[in-house]
Amino acid sequence: MVPVAVPKYQIRALHTDSTVTVYQAYRRDIGLPAAREGRFPALWQRDRMTWIKPSFLWMMYRCGWGTKEGQETVLAVEISRAGFEWALEHACLSHYERGLHTDQAAWKRQLKRSPARVQWDPERDLHLQPLAHRSLQLGLAGEAAGLYADEWIVSITDITPLAHTVHAHVQEGELDAARRLLPLERPYPVRDGALSHLHR
Repeated sequence: MVPVAVPKYQIRALHTDSTVTVYQAYRRDIGLPAAREGRFPALWQRDRMTWIKPSFLWMMYRCGWGTKEGQETVLAVEISRAGFEWALEHACLSHYERGLHTDQAAWKRQLKRSPARVQWDPERDLHLQPLAHRSLQLGLAGEAAGLYADEWIVSITDITPLAHTVHAHVQEGELDAARRLLPLERPYPVRDGALSHLHR
């Protein structure tokens, strides 16, 4: 059987009928209280852009399996699909792309007024090597960051032990065991054209 090629731009995520799970990593004094209380503590800075990632393996690449300084606590944040889709609808691509934006000035104006921005970075395999297709990174600022923290979050789970266990399996060459532990990330359903402002 010939494997089906993954589209270059596609959102893949662990999701239910009403929620989608995204990942973040923080230092312990933010991550541990967040998981314990189900909301971010006062230390969490809502005036800074916060990036959420639906890809577990991209998060592992970013945080080094929860070993990088300041990213020792890996969180799975379950948020409402309504909030996630609002952010996508109100997002701007984080870089200028000819053919998508009228010109650089128009893109800069759009970026300045958008409460969310999108980057498409290479998805990662179990060895954290880049793949041909892309993974969504969604940046939230201003109104979007406030809605995320105050309204969209359904639950926050500390998955640092999972990150360490998967990493240990990879280090031992036990890729099947590692793969069985990965979150089930399926294509996320979006209506036709819903992402047309976010890639060519």
